[in-house]
Amino acid sequence: MYYKFSGFSQRLIGSEPAPAYCPQGLRPGVPSQPQPMIFATPTKVASHSGEAVQYLGANRVPDLQRLFQRSDGIPVHLKRGVPDKLLYRTTMALTIGGTLYCLVALYMASQPRKR
Repeated sequence: MYYKFSGFSQRLIGSEPAPAYCPQGLRPGVPSQPQPMIFATPTKVASHSGEAVQYLGANRVPDLQRLFQRSDGIPVHLKRGVPDKLLYRTTMALTIGGTLYCLVALYMASQPRKR
């Protein structure tokens, strides 16, 4: 016996095999009509354009690979110089400050209130 959900009675009712395998509200996976375009101008695929793809800037990946793979004893997170050192030290200061703040808050919460 096959069952399907009845929208009228809001219960399961007996059914034939075909309607039971196509529940209400579900459509086939392939749409019959193409979707309308969202953008006003159609987009171009890179392979269809006649000219080479232009990048926003030069490819810096090989330079960065050389910089980060150099064996000079400096940790990777500090290899780019002053900005990395500033970011690292700021992160460490905030971490230590937050830890101290949490410990002080826990200490104050553990003490009974004086009346």
